Amino acid sequence: MRAIEIAELILAGFAKHYEIFQKITADAPVAFAKQDWGAIQSISKQRISQYDARVNETISLLKTKQHIQPLDTALWAKVKVNFSERLVFHPQAELAETFYNSVFCRLFHRRYFNNEFIFVESTLKNQSIVPVEAEYRSYFPVVNGLKPTIRNIINHFGFGVAFQDLDKDIRQLVKAFIKQAPDTHHQRHQMRFDILHSPFYRNKAAYIVGRVVSLSGIQPFIIAILNTKEKGLHIDALITQSSQMRVIFGFARAYFFVQTHAPSALVGFLNQLMPSKTPAELYNGIGFHKQGKTEFYREFLQQLEQSNETFIAAPGTRGMVMMVFTLPSFPYVFKVIRDTFSESKPFGRDTVLARYQLVKNHDRVGRMADTIEYSNVVFPLSRFSSELFNELKESIAGSMIIENDLLIIKHLYIERRMTPLNLFLQTCSESDAKQVMRDYGFALKEMLSANIFPGDMLLKNFGVTKHKRVIFYDYDEVQYLTDMNFRTLPKQSAEDYLSTSDISAAPQDVFPEQLCTFVLPDPKLRALFLDAHPELASVEFWRQAQHDIRHKVMKHIYPYPPEQRFDTGEL
Repeated sequence: MRAIEIAELILAGFAKHYEIFQKITADAPVAFAKQDWGAIQSISKQRISQYDARVNETISLLKTKQHIQPLDTALWAKVKVNFSERLVFHPQAELAETFYNSVFCRLFHRRYFNNEFIFVESTLKNQSIVPVEAEYRSYFPVVNGLKPTIRNIINHFGFGVAFQDLDKDIRQLVKAFIKQAPDTHHQRHQMRFDILHSPFYRNKAAYIVGRVVSLSGIQPFIIAILNTKEKGLHIDALITQSSQMRVIFGFARAYFFVQTHAPSALVGFLNQLMPSKTPAELYNGIGFHKQGKTEFYREFLQQLEQSNETFIAAPGTRGMVMMVFTLPSFPYVFKVIRDTFSESKPFGRDTVLARYQLVKNHDRVGRMADTIEYSNVVFPLSRFSSELFNELKESIAGSMIIENDLLIIKHLYIERRMTPLNLFLQTCSESDAKQVMRDYGFALKEMLSANIFPGDMLLKNFGVTKHKRVIFYDYDEVQYLTDMNFRTLPKQSAEDYLSTSDISAAPQDVFPEQLCTFVLPDPKLRALFLDAHPELASVEFWRQAQHDIRHKVMKHIYPYPPEQRFDTGEL
């Protein structure tokens, strides 16, 4: 009987978490309709933090109502069985398992973190509780015609704001679809639309996600809708290319707000549209970052089972704050805070933790890699070369525990692995160098527009994705742009930058004129950068960026190419 009570108490804690999660998510369309862009950022942070609050609340209830003592293995084995039985027809079963794991792992020692007591493996992996059809609605143009059906789809969402000219938008949409997907059957009696029930909200945009099913196959698409003061609602773009869709759901973007009753079904549908996206990436994309952690760890365990390769130090310049290693066949890196920092880093561990959390809670504008944070991660000791193991002992001994044949790291971050920008530039073609240096400048500008000052802008702190997109990934010096003081170099120091050590400067002082001097000592790279972004060497540009933020001038960062837009007027 007690095992049932404990199981139901934990399940009630999860139910409260999920209810609050959905209520917060429901605030996004209201903010979108009101053009309250600051509110969207605020509720994003609130939604991320409330999970831990609910777990701690559940633990407190367990301690007061059930008087939980040191682990009773027989009792908790029964608790897991009873909890599993209650998930057989639960629409959020996989999320409930993760919530259970969170509660258990904060109560008891890591030696019990195995499948006997927690859901290392999901009990749901061989069954589909909710079919993907539960998350979408089908529309049939053969009944009412193509354009009336599209109008019906858009009106179904009830955005709360009128379109300026929906007829024009629909004409542009149909024209764009015929151009982008010429092999699709376009006759109204030869197609069906499957549309997810809820729009996806992020920043200043709402996205309709669906697919066209025709005799020639399945064509996924995303429709981007913007809300501007001058125009009201208008359709801004149609995205049909899989690569562009993956960027919209990319690891450097803020999490979407989308209401769902059955996350597994929603993820299943999205995975059909973007097969190369992993479940972890898709759960992260729709805001369930704790479930993303669970799915990622299962992917990692599977990778270890399928290979016998050893971990190596990640390619690139060794960081002064983080020790970074990787598994060559696994496209991620593991980052551990060093025990001691270089003298050039005048801060400590707590500052690093706070800055990584700042980025987690912030809009990453497609330019800052998402991080997955773990505690007490167990690695097989045999998978580390003696060379790497010795380097780990020298740099992160305070974060390591050796237990028999296991290496346990107390705290680490995991990020998508990219080619460090400085290494990419050593071997790339001239055209690629021009492209990525231009994109490096755009990365800086887009982070500034989100009130992020990257701090250390050296090329080694940026990565290049397989799509040649430049992403920032080193957050130990990240600060808010509005906290910085941008200054002009005294004229007597401009000719000899080595003498700038004589300049009186406070910790928050920044001299944009030094950007090219220190970050781009290579004359060829400096020329490419300044040709594309000369204003970044001007103190006025950085001060204007601060002014815009302080006056709530928020720029919209488009997660798709400019040429995809129907109307190129700026927000």
